[in-house]
Amino acid sequence: MSLVGVRDMSVMETPPEERLPIKTYVAEYDERLIREAILRELERNGQAFFLHNRVQSIALVASRLKSLLPEARIAIAHGQMPEQELEAVMARFAQGGSDVLVCTTIIESGLDMPNVNTLIINKADRFGLTELYQLRGRVGRGTNPAYAYFLFDRGERLTPTAEKRLKTIFEATELGAGFGIAMKDLEIRGAGTLLGTKQSGYISAVGFSLYCRLLAEAVAKQKAKQTAEKIKPPPLPPPTIDLPLRAYIPDRYVPDLNSRLSLYQKLVKVERVEEVSDFASEFSDRFGRPPVEVENLLYIVRLKALAAQAGIESISTEPGQVTLRLFGGIQFTPGQRELISRDGIKVGLTQIRLNLKRLGSEWQEVLEEVVGRIS
Repeated sequence: MSLVGVRDMSVMETPPEERLPIKTYVAEYDERLIREAILRELERNGQAFFLHNRVQSIALVASRLKSLLPEARIAIAHGQMPEQELEAVMARFAQGGSDVLVCTTIIESGLDMPNVNTLIINKADRFGLTELYQLRGRVGRGTNPAYAYFLFDRGERLTPTAEKRLKTIFEATELGAGFGIAMKDLEIRGAGTLLGTKQSGYISAVGFSLYCRLLAEAVAKQKAKQTAEKIKPPPLPPPTIDLPLRAYIPDRYVPDLNSRLSLYQKLVKVERVEEVSDFASEFSDRFGRPPVEVENLLYIVRLKALAAQAGIESISTEPGQVTLRLFGGIQFTPGQRELISRDGIKVGLTQIRLNLKRLGSEWQEVLEEVVGRIS
């Protein structure tokens, strides 16, 4: 809701004083690594979490750890234990009565144990990104260096999504990285099914662009009410463009999804023709010579900006022709009709028709010229 302006948002990027980044490792399950990590923690009189999120097999895992680390005092905690027993286990661990707590995600929130500075998560590839980040925050809450190990089964082939999650949590170790991780998680999981089959209502008929505009208008109205500002009349909706052109940013040209989405978002906001030239320069500078699909996309954005200035409601393709329609109540002046009259163009009171057969390969240039003369 904050991203679309419904709620205000504050981003806290300054960590508490003396807080250190958590050293993060992603690796295959390795008992030697587990033993070394826990023993290193015990040698500095610290404690460790070993997270295994399966209640059915948690006792077996704890038993294996006891044989692997006979010198460590190991306790078990999970949400299906009787409340009093769980409370006693947690209190004993907090007081230093045990060294390693084998647990489920019950530790995910509400714990502040500065003496616990090693976290080992078994089968980390099965957790969500925000959950991994939240769990990692259970260690490193004091002034001592903290370590987090995200393990996955040896020889197991990770899914592409799991790889992205583990790569993100491995790379985002700087303090204050929470917002960036949340945005990356949004990219990996997707932002929902706004236009999908699971969405109720008629959003697919409205369209995403119009939906965003209506949402922005509603937010502006609410803000105006709160500040007693005069509500501005909504502008004419942007013209719809439907032309037989392949217009998009190919992933072979801009491989990074974030960059493509950012460029699309900027292009949607273009209102002046001059801005399109800036975008053309940006494409060339950053990614090289644009392919025909990008050239078509820039052409449509430029045409849309001109059409908005001219009061054109739509530019659509019909059999053998392209039709321009003005918003209701607007008519062409005699001077405008004279400017755009030529062979292959029919001008009415509220619409123009371009004959594609007569105009041939020049139809795009002629269309842009016509729209430009009207505006």
